[in-house]
Amino acid sequence: MYDKTIGTKQKGLRINLDRRIYGSFAEIGAGQETAAMFFKAGGASGTIAKTMSAYDMTFSDAIYGHEESGRYVVESRLIKMLSKEYSLMEKRLAEQRGETTTFFAFANTVVALNYQKTNESHGWIGLRFQLEPQAPYNDVIIHVRMLDNENVLQQQALGIIGVNLIYGCYYYYKSPETLLLSLMDDLSPERIEIDMIRFDGPDFPNVDNRLMSLYLVRNGFTNAALFGPDGKVLQPSEALYKRHIVLLRGRLRPVTNVHIDMLSNGLKQFLEEPEIDPGRVVTVAELTLHNLAANVDHGIDEKDFLDRVDILCSLGQTVMISSFLEYYRLVAYLSRLTRLKIGLILGIPNLEYIFEEQHYKNLPGGILESFATLFSRKVKLFVYPTLLPDDVIYKCQDFQLAPNLQPLYQYLIANDKIEDITDYNEENLHISTDRVLQMVKAGEEGWEAMVPEGVAKIIKDNCLFGYPCEVDFQPVVQQIQTVTPTPTP
Repeated sequence: MYDKTIGTKQKGLRINLDRRIYGSFAEIGAGQETAAMFFKAGGASGTIAKTMSAYDMTFSDAIYGHEESGRYVVESRLIKMLSKEYSLMEKRLAEQRGETTTFFAFANTVVALNYQKTNESHGWIGLRFQLEPQAPYNDVIIHVRMLDNENVLQQQALGIIGVNLIYGCYYYYKSPETLLLSLMDDLSPERIEIDMIRFDGPDFPNVDNRLMSLYLVRNGFTNAALFGPDGKVLQPSEALYKRHIVLLRGRLRPVTNVHIDMLSNGLKQFLEEPEIDPGRVVTVAELTLHNLAANVDHGIDEKDFLDRVDILCSLGQTVMISSFLEYYRLVAYLSRLTRLKIGLILGIPNLEYIFEEQHYKNLPGGILESFATLFSRKVKLFVYPTLLPDDVIYKCQDFQLAPNLQPLYQYLIANDKIEDITDYNEENLHISTDRVLQMVKAGEEGWEAMVPEGVAKIIKDNCLFGYPCEVDFQPVVQQIQTVTPTPTP
């Protein structure tokens, strides 16, 4: 049973007194903070077979091998550390105590705050462990950002989250969501951010890491999580590092021909922009927590979330979940991940939302402060037209604003920050996502022609979005023809 009141020292002591648990610690870059917690708790000889830290790159390479990227705070380094240390545990101790012991290897590779306080503090942390003697191992891996402004506080936070990870893996493994929640015991999102988590191994057969990513965002452990077209979770700063990002946000319930037309033609115009390297472009479909909960009375419908993600992944899309309601906060986040140009694809209703001053009352500088971020030097909006009730096509040139905002809008147009998507399919303008959803739920005919090829089959075969049929509700990812050219990370 989860007890949030158990302190870090108590957790360390309980593990130290559990004679089944025995393993090694390898910590690179920010000291042996997790191992130190176990030593301070008392009785560490019952848990710790070895601790080590290799600060020098030459020593580190001699132990774990060379990284092709030349970077040391990366997931591939962590995996090498876990593999090396766990194999040594089995090789050296299996004969002596393998029948009674559950082995583990804890590792992290971290860059903490430098003396000048000018760097990005982050790290990879992982545990490879058995739950029964001589059983196959499991992995739980996380990526964190340390937010304390003092090096010593960052080290303390690393030690705490390391203890929480080991404790959670051994005592909360039956409930992965509880394990996830326990990682922040004695911590807060103001001190440390967890922006990626992955469970892997025979004792986690039913864990969907996409749901775990959703829980990270929903519980405020991070503002955004990312996974690729194959459904595997991605660490945002690595997946989007030195990438041009083209992003479409929406409910996407379901994806329609309008969304595909927006993304395809918006991407085409983005590629025509100066200084764009096509090989570095990644398209992202974003789902916000607000949109995920919009049609549910009690929080987020997890199955509905996975249904949408399954379809997006089948179309070759990288998917982001975020807590960003305002576009300027979204851009601030993306700009931290990449310095290359960003394109946002949106419709006229979203453009209207952006120019509503009421959304920026909490900012001292109001709408101007938000626009300083949203329309930064390397951000551009690509706007898809809307069809008015009288069949008039409504574009950027027709956009109506209050008199006090009109000069601001004209300034953005003149400086090439907002642009119409021009090569659109006029037939798609008659498609309403809400209407398509109503037809799907009612089992009406005709909606199939309004969604991309293959999507209708996925919806029908798996009874998605309330389609009237019976099925064993298990998330099913089906590969279908990719409708839009989608560079992936």
